[in-house]
Amino acid sequence: MFKKTGSKNIESSASISGSVFRIKPFHYIHVLNTNTGVTDVVSGPRTFTRQEHEKVLCGPDPMIIVPPRNYCIISNPVIRDEAGEPIRNEHGNYKLRHGDEEIRYHQQDPFPLYPGESIYGSVTPLQIVPVDSALRLRCIRDFKDSEGSYSAGDEWLFKGPGTYLPKIEVQVVESINGIVLAPDQGLKLRARRECKDASGNDRRAGEEWLYRANGTYLPAVDEEVVEVVKAYTLTEKQSLHLRATRTYTDQLGNSRKAGEEWLVTNKDAVSYIPDVYEEIVGTVNITILNNRQYCVILDPLDDKGKPQLGKKILVKGETFFFLRPGERLEKGIQNVYVLGDNEALLLRARETYTENGTQHAPGDRWMIYGPADYIPAVEVEIVEKRRAIPLSDNEGIYVRDITTGKVRSVVGKSYMLLPNEELWAKSLPDTVEELLSKQSGGAVRDQTRVVSLRVPRNSAVQIYDYINKKSRTVFGPELVMLDPDEHFTVLSLSGGKPKRPHAIKDLCLMLGPDFMTDIITVETSDHARLQLKLSYNWHFRVEDRENATFFSVPDFVGDACKAMASNIRGAVASVPFDDFHKYSARLIRKAVFGVNEEGKINDDYLFPANGLVITNIDIQSVEPVDQRTRDSLQKSVQLAIEITTKSQEAAARHEAERVEQEARGRLERQKIQDEAEAERARKRLLQLQAQSAAVESTGQATAEAKARSEAAQIEGQSAVELASLKAQSSNIITENELAGATESQLAEIEFQQQMDNLEIERASGLASIESTKFKAIIAAIGRETIAAIAQAGPEMQAKLLEGLGVKSLLITDGNSPINLFNTANGLITNPGSQ
Repeated sequence: MFKKTGSKNIESSASISGSVFRIKPFHYIHVLNTNTGVTDVVSGPRTFTRQEHEKVLCGPDPMIIVPPRNYCIISNPVIRDEAGEPIRNEHGNYKLRHGDEEIRYHQQDPFPLYPGESIYGSVTPLQIVPVDSALRLRCIRDFKDSEGSYSAGDEWLFKGPGTYLPKIEVQVVESINGIVLAPDQGLKLRARRECKDASGNDRRAGEEWLYRANGTYLPAVDEEVVEVVKAYTLTEKQSLHLRATRTYTDQLGNSRKAGEEWLVTNKDAVSYIPDVYEEIVGTVNITILNNRQYCVILDPLDDKGKPQLGKKILVKGETFFFLRPGERLEKGIQNVYVLGDNEALLLRARETYTENGTQHAPGDRWMIYGPADYIPAVEVEIVEKRRAIPLSDNEGIYVRDITTGKVRSVVGKSYMLLPNEELWAKSLPDTVEELLSKQSGGAVRDQTRVVSLRVPRNSAVQIYDYINKKSRTVFGPELVMLDPDEHFTVLSLSGGKPKRPHAIKDLCLMLGPDFMTDIITVETSDHARLQLKLSYNWHFRVEDRENATFFSVPDFVGDACKAMASNIRGAVASVPFDDFHKYSARLIRKAVFGVNEEGKINDDYLFPANGLVITNIDIQSVEPVDQRTRDSLQKSVQLAIEITTKSQEAAARHEAERVEQEARGRLERQKIQDEAEAERARKRLLQLQAQSAAVESTGQATAEAKARSEAAQIEGQSAVELASLKAQSSNIITENELAGATESQLAEIEFQQQMDNLEIERASGLASIESTKFKAIIAAIGRETIAAIAQAGPEMQAKLLEGLGVKSLLITDGNSPINLFNTANGLITNPGSQ
């Protein structure tokens, strides 16, 4: 066979002398006879020579090998007879099932593909179905086998353990694994079509059910796994709230209607797997009441499980229960009301209620007094819990009767409100609230407490009763407590300098003595305008406390200041500036207090409307308003001040010069004494320095001489020791070098002798081995074999040239001879290399 170096070489060789194909064992080729149009299969081992009218369509290709437990799919398979031989048509070509497929399992011998056949995919191992698994199969075309007949669309399961042998008519849809169910698990299934479940119950398409058995479950072909449902573990403190999605009978045997809700507790089941028609609403925790608690259940269920809407049930502890669906607690779990000696409960009846033989109509109010424990009935509403209000002698509260509307104050005793009473909040004007808050240090007033005011000593406060239309005046020190219909009279007084109206707000009127300051402007007869700052001493004259008229004038400060300022202006307007400047105090006092019959100035001035008495006037300052007058007064004052200042400066200067001379003399004397003391100290210093220098020079010379002698001695001894050490060192180094060189030469000689001995032994061993090997080879081959080997090459080359039909062929350039055996050796290749 020619060496396959390329398609062009093969075609050119085939065109010259044909083609020779050496077909290996288990290989084949397809050969087309172009004369007859028939394609045959040629299988190896064989040497095939292609004729001119033949054409190799494919190959050589390896045959198909199907190992044990494997299979392959052949497309367009050949038609075979009963003996298994391929059938040919009348033209000699193989008959094929076009468009069909055939599955071939393990065969003892490899097989070739006939013309038209092809392998689909590759050789595939058979599928092993383990235990608790299955293959879902679907029939894609009608067929019959030993198990029965199937129509297209039929589905069934191939359950393991086993090896599945595939069929052309059957399609593997999916692999199904068994589902392992624990004791607390269930499997929710859905029917794909009408079927029977594992328990033999008929199921309609789309119907769902629950499989609760333990172990491995393999879903049937018509069953679809929806989910694995886990069981709910029920404890004594938790239950399961369920709702039915349709009418059915549950697993406990109870008939349930669509939308019905119920509880499952641990008394019904330790663990519960909800059915497919049950919806989990949630979990309900147990309600536990101790012996000091109670609760009210709204919309309770009766014994048949029907809700009683609008009804209430009182449950007292000690007990525990689950709230059923639809039930709820009113205000949750409540504690028993424990009433002390000074406590009570205000109750109101929601509906007709009888307690201890007393019947209460709806809306009735009554009270339960302590000490006692009380649990209200469902017909009773607790309005509030009341405590007795402890009140000292100067404390009180406002109480209102809700039936009559009357308000009264209770002062100085511990009081418990009656069922028809409530605390009443007394509101006051904002001004009064602010004044009371200032007196109490900014604390917020409790409006239900009696309003109280501490009236300071030597002051008074007026209180007005709007019901009886009477007022009363209270003098301090006193604690004022207002009745429900009483209010304080607020004083609105003028303040500031000059006085401004409504600048001061207060509840208490100070009776004095006190003073008030005002600034007024007056004008003399010669039109000199002056600004006076006056301070008036005043007090109220108290003659009859029962009929006091202090509050007759709302702003006594402003009215008094205006009246006195008017008198002063009139008096000043009648005198010139010089007279006023000389006699201002007398003129002002005379204008305010007036004169008696004897021509003397009165001691005080009385306002009869409210009993205000002015006892004295203090003129604090008199300042001209006109600038020229002010400048002239300022110049005169400055001149007087300047004269006084210069005289004081001259006296101070003379005194300073005297003191300075005395200090300078003391300083000069001290300086002379300090210089003498410094000279004496310098003399002692020079003496000490001279002594120190003498000692220093003597000691230094002695030390230097001793040091030089000791240094010379040490240097000589060191030189002697160094020379001896160098000689010893040189001897040691020379001896060591000599010994090292001797040892090195001896070791090198010994090493070279050992290497020479080893090389001699190695050469002797190799020569012995080669001679023994050659003798053994010659003895094994023999003389005749060697002669045959020598003649085999030329003889084979001669036979090959004879087989090619080449009788004579010579290619030469005429200069060198050609060895025809070597030429043939280049043209012919080894038969086994291709």
